[in-house]
Amino acid sequence: MANTFLTPDVIAQRALATLYETTVMAQLVHRDYEADFRGKVGDTITVRKPATFTASDFDRATGIVTQDATESGVPIVLDHLADVSATVTTEQLTLDIENFGEQLLDPMMEAISQKIDRDLLLLRDDITAEVGVVAGDNEYAWDNPRTLIEAGRVLDTAKVPMTERRAATGPTMASKWLADPLFHEADKRGSTEGLQEASLGRRVFGFDPYMTQNIARPAQTSGNSTTEVGVAFHKTAFALVTRTLEIPPGAQDAAIMNYKGFGLRVVYDYDIKYKQTVVSVDCLYGTKTLDANRAVLIKGADVA
Repeated sequence: MANTFLTPDVIAQRALATLYETTVMAQLVHRDYEADFRGKVGDTITVRKPATFTASDFDRATGIVTQDATESGVPIVLDHLADVSATVTTEQLTLDIENFGEQLLDPMMEAISQKIDRDLLLLRDDITAEVGVVAGDNEYAWDNPRTLIEAGRVLDTAKVPMTERRAATGPTMASKWLADPLFHEADKRGSTEGLQEASLGRRVFGFDPYMTQNIARPAQTSGNSTTEVGVAFHKTAFALVTRTLEIPPGAQDAAIMNYKGFGLRVVYDYDIKYKQTVVSVDCLYGTKTLDANRAVLIKGADVA
């Protein structure tokens, strides 16, 4: 009986499912995706922002006052092409998809997932509002979840909607928060496996808290430490735009696939010299801060 090889379509299906399940920040921000739109690096996408209106008291003498339903748009450049390529043997391509996924594909998708989260977290540089005390015994210190009360006050003052507020922390901050009794009460889970694992529990002080390992960034001071700077934000503070790439001209073994706002391309290329196949998976996307006033930084401590 002839060997059955994994096709690009089969690999793309499994890769897409893994990517969707393992992202954290990508599931928490505003998303824009069109399944029928093919994009390339450098394309600019205009993301529509909802129209805003002002309510007034009705005066029968003058009648209604109409307002223009004008939507504003924000341009976002598709400037990220996350790529993971690996050489695989003919024997590996004859594995069933579950074994192939566990050995090769899942780690490849985890790398793309982490890159997307890191690129979204780079948008923290656009945020100027800060809460939390770095050191000292304080009710609003970085290691006390009650600092979210102050974060909520900042967003309330900016008239940010009270729904769909999220907070992303790093491992050190999360471990401190989890020691608080607030997180030992009713549980609230996310909608994907990645969010379920990242969720710190129930809604706290108006925020759904999550932990991501990608939140640390180089410290501003000298040394080898990094700084965990958390961020409390509304879903519409940041945006992730993804588009599906075209199949390369002349590619004999390639597939594109999309699912719930994620698009992936899988391309095979056989290297006859070494008798092995290169499996390349890539994802095109862009990130941007939509409204810096809808987010606030949570100061964190340096970690080794």
